[in-house]
Amino acid sequence: MPVRIGELLLKEKRLTPAQLQEALNYQKTNGGKLGFNLVKLGFVKDEEITALLSKQYGVPSINLAQFEIDPAIVKLIPAETAQKYQIVPLSRSGATLTIAMTDPTNVFAMDDIKFMTGYNVEPVVASETAVTDALQRYFPSTPAAAPRGERKEKKITAPQQEANLNNAATLEMVSKALEESASIVDDDVELLEEIDQIDVSSLEKQGGEAPVIRLVNLMLMSAIQKGASDIHIEPYEKEFRVRFRIDGILYNVMAPPMKFRDAITSRIKIMAKLDIAEKRLPQDGRIKIRFADGEGGTKEIDFRVSCLPTLFGEKIVLRLLDKDKLMLDMTKLGFEPDSLKRLETAIGKPWGMVLVTGPTGSGKTNTLYSSISKINTPETNIMTAEDPVEFNLVGVNQVQVRENIGLNFAAALRSFLRQDPNIILVGEIRDFETAEIAVKASLTGHLVLSTLHTNDAPSTISRLMNMGIEPFLVASSVNLICAQRLVRRVCAACKQDQPHAAQALVDAGFTPDEAQKVIPKKGAGCERCNNTGYKGRVGLYEVMEITDELRELILVGASALELRRKAVEEGMITLRRSGLHKVMDGVTTIEEVARETVK
Repeated sequence: MPVRIGELLLKEKRLTPAQLQEALNYQKTNGGKLGFNLVKLGFVKDEEITALLSKQYGVPSINLAQFEIDPAIVKLIPAETAQKYQIVPLSRSGATLTIAMTDPTNVFAMDDIKFMTGYNVEPVVASETAVTDALQRYFPSTPAAAPRGERKEKKITAPQQEANLNNAATLEMVSKALEESASIVDDDVELLEEIDQIDVSSLEKQGGEAPVIRLVNLMLMSAIQKGASDIHIEPYEKEFRVRFRIDGILYNVMAPPMKFRDAITSRIKIMAKLDIAEKRLPQDGRIKIRFADGEGGTKEIDFRVSCLPTLFGEKIVLRLLDKDKLMLDMTKLGFEPDSLKRLETAIGKPWGMVLVTGPTGSGKTNTLYSSISKINTPETNIMTAEDPVEFNLVGVNQVQVRENIGLNFAAALRSFLRQDPNIILVGEIRDFETAEIAVKASLTGHLVLSTLHTNDAPSTISRLMNMGIEPFLVASSVNLICAQRLVRRVCAACKQDQPHAAQALVDAGFTPDEAQKVIPKKGAGCERCNNTGYKGRVGLYEVMEITDELRELILVGASALELRRKAVEEGMITLRRSGLHKVMDGVTTIEEVARETVK
């Protein structure tokens, strides 16, 4: 922000207008930041620039020339990274790493350092001259960066262009654009008071600023590149953070300044075609983007957008829907052979219900789509009611449920029965009305696939009865229940043995004989898996086929515990046992199985 620095220098009478103009002319010819050029021309001292930067950014300043850095701290950050972002690591206190920067608003740099080192990052500001000298002193093998005007031009390749997106210029532009907006202020209390006073035109203007557009685009592309399944944008009283869910685990990736909040929220709402003036009610929308895939082609990805008003602003969650990651081959989902055979038999029947259960994000949609894909033939009429329709399937009639106009699951189901269907997929059974129509449809010659939110397969029977479905209807209609979870896969690139004590393996669920033979695997951590030891996910499945013996137990009102005991006797593989099979195969770890299942 050269003009801002110049204005501050003029205001404090440390620079004359003529000197400022001369420095600006020199900058146009030679490049570099204005502060660097002012020092080079001898108009101001380096310490004055540092003090002004500290005042401008609101962070402490430091004189690097008088600061001696521990070599162990220097080793925490690679020389290339320090040079790229113009940063110098200073000290570490507990889980916090202090770094000196010329631009402490560069959240991309702080995000990369945090991801690379595992420490929280605390910035202090230093002048460009001091940082350049410190880089030469502590990273002698790395050439110092010349001012922009003195650098040689070189052709930028696609990977370099991608890397260049994560530079300070983007955030500097955004910061400048937003600081010039009169409706956004630095003080948190004033900001909260002004929320209701911001009019629609102001919100549209903020969301349409080019720097804000670039920032949001960078956020979306970063999520795609890191393989995230969800983006969480969360406002708090003193913090505004962005988290990515990668392989089921949430990671902090950036913390934009609070003044970015309304601009980012407005931009995402505009992209999702939502009402930017409505801040009191939840809203749902969808964003579709197309981008170059790096192989000469283009790729499309959908983002499902959910806005929820919270105490300090609107929380936004974007779910990434990548068609390339939709696994429709049932043999590759992680089913044990016996469980897969039972499921394929159930979906091959002409009528009855097949229910898939599990929490949100456990892969239920993928299992249902895989089942639909297997039985999708020209001879069948398949109809689905979903909220929302996540992926378009060729040859399948998909209906988007819209509660606000009365098109709920029950209404869609009633219409389906007049459309001569063979197979019906209901996104979720949430209430008695939907459950009743689904059960009756399954008893009148239709195969019904649906989902429920229960912890395991046997408790699904109790859940249906609690909704009000009679036991004889449940026993007659349900053919199979599949409960599932997703656990992280051990990274294949850094997989290594992790022996456990035999008793610990027995406590986890292995038999004594198995405990003597099993050698669990664990990832050591490498660049490919971002040092987590995990890459990708695999499903755990508990498939309970409703046999005649189980139907009799359902009719007499047996508990979920009795149903489980009988199902295990008949060969059902429980979620925990499914996880232990994958530990034996070296696919996942005991810790992952213990996190998602119970004995």
